[in-house]
Amino acid sequence: MTDFDEQQDSPLFEAKQFDEPSVFTPESLLTEARRQKDLPETDVPDVCVLDPDGDIVRHLVSTGQGEKDRTWPGYHTDLYRFSLNGHEVGIIGCAVGAPFAVLVAEQLFACGCQFLVSVTSSGQIVPKDNPPYFVLIERALRDEGTSHHYESPDQYATLSTDLRERVEAACQSVSRPVYTGATWTTDAPFRETEAAIERARDEGILAVEMEAAALYTFAAERNCPVVCFAYVTNEMGQGDSEFEKGDANGSTAALEIVDAAITARESGSDDS
Repeated sequence: MTDFDEQQDSPLFEAKQFDEPSVFTPESLLTEARRQKDLPETDVPDVCVLDPDGDIVRHLVSTGQGEKDRTWPGYHTDLYRFSLNGHEVGIIGCAVGAPFAVLVAEQLFACGCQFLVSVTSSGQIVPKDNPPYFVLIERALRDEGTSHHYESPDQYATLSTDLRERVEAACQSVSRPVYTGATWTTDAPFRETEAAIERARDEGILAVEMEAAALYTFAAERNCPVVCFAYVTNEMGQGDSEFEKGDANGSTAALEIVDAAITARESGSDDS
């Protein structure tokens, strides 16, 4: 038996029927959460944000811009609402990693979300600039487990060409540099070995993060528009003054990116 055959026999690839519906659904979870918590059924804003680091949420709350949504039924998270250039936006912080991000994304779209933006810190692989700067993730290496429950194991998960082009155009007006490129999505940040980094570098990958591949695979399979940004803030702890994000821990710059993504969404005839 070859190594590939052995990999295909692992639990990650066994018993996957990608066209078969799940027995357990986000709608079921949300229904029971509302019953237990005695909550009304209300929709989230059309546009929602995932903030894995939690810095944007903390900034919005500390400046009085974010208000906790008392009707959000999620068991593991809090949703905040805020206004961004006339748009009501929902945001959830600290959903770190592919499984958590997709669990929350499933719930948000089941609650009326129409467009999801993720902005996550990441480590630099192929330098494009001096950190911090943003990468619009056009494709993400699927080195995590969650995406493999949604779609057969292609190497990359990708952002749709139409949405990428619109977001690129909208990001030309933001204050920090935004580069378009590939990232490596990993489930194991403390297993970023020299060999793995070299493989990513050989692929021309710009940064490493923990959510995009799963979110893009979910988006493709569920026909739910999602755009992911990596905020390159570090060299995986190998440089000086690592993880510095700038003003308000990068929240000001990240909100510019979210605003640009909203503009991009509105510039299209649909949300694909």
